[in-house]
Amino acid sequence: MQKIFVGDVQGCADELEILIARAEAAFGEEFELWIAGDLVNRGPYNLRVLELVRERVDSGRAQIVLGNHDIFLIAVALGVWNLRPTDSIQDVLDHADVDEWIDWLRMRPLAVSGEIAGQAFVMVHAATHPEWTLETSLTKAASISAKLAGSRDEARDFLASELADGSVRDNLGRLTRCRSVTATGGWSSQEPASATEPWHVAWTRHRHDYGLVYGHWARQGLHFAPGLRGLDTGCVHHGRGRDGFLTAWLPDSSTPRDFDLGGPFDVPDDRIWQIPARRSYYRTD
Repeated sequence: MQKIFVGDVQGCADELEILIARAEAAFGEEFELWIAGDLVNRGPYNLRVLELVRERVDSGRAQIVLGNHDIFLIAVALGVWNLRPTDSIQDVLDHADVDEWIDWLRMRPLAVSGEIAGQAFVMVHAATHPEWTLETSLTKAASISAKLAGSRDEARDFLASELADGSVRDNLGRLTRCRSVTATGGWSSQEPASATEPWHVAWTRHRHDYGLVYGHWARQGLHFAPGLRGLDTGCVHHGRGRDGFLTAWLPDSSTPRDFDLGGPFDVPDDRIWQIPARRSYYRTD
C-alpha cells in the first residue's frame, strides 16, 4: 500500500476529492490516506470531508489524528465552547446525526505510528514534546484519547479543565496547538518570539530515531527537514496574501532503509502532490 500523508483539510472537500481521484488513478485501491488532523472548520464543506474520510477510516484505508479544529467541533457540540464568527462547522452541528458524528470523532486518536521502508514514524497534528520518544508520544496520546472517548460528561469535564503544566489536558494542547517551546520545555500556540523557538528545532536536537509527520502551521508552510515532514500549506487560507494548497507527501516505501542516506525522512525530497485551492475560503477582515 502506498501511504499518502495529507496536511490540514479544514473543510476543503473539493480539493480532497481531487487528491483522492488522483491517487485512485495512480494506485487503484492500493493506497492509504494518512491525514494529519484538522478535517474541519473555516472551509465550506466540513460534513462532506467527514463523510469522505470516515468511509475510508472505517474500511481500514485511512488513518487520521485529531487536530485543534476537530477538538473545537467536539467541544462546541458538548457545550464547552461557543462558536466564533470565523467558524464554519454549522453544517455538522445542524446534521440530524450530529451526536453520532461527534461520538465517532471522540474515538479518533491523537497520534498514530507506522513504518516506511523500516523507518518508524509517528503522525500528530501539531507537535510533540522535544524530549518524547515515539513510545512516549503514543502513550501520552492514548491517555488523552481515554478521556475523550469516555462518557459525554467525562469528555465535557476534560475539555473544560485547566491546562496545568504536564497534565493530560496540557498534553492535548501540545499535540494539537503547539508551535513554539521554551528552553524548559513549555509550549505555546504562538509563533516563536525572543524567548521561544520552533518546537521542531528543539525536537531535532534530541536526535530521535523516528520520523515525524505533522500539520497545523500554515504560516510556516511546507517544512521538509531530516526526520520531519510538515504538510500544512494553508489550502483554506488561499487568498490571504498567499496561494493555498492541499499538500500530500508520498514516501517511497519500496526501497529498504539506507542509514547512510537517512532513509525516507531524508532531504531533499520532492515526493509531493499539491492540489491548488479552488477559491478563497477563509477571511478574517
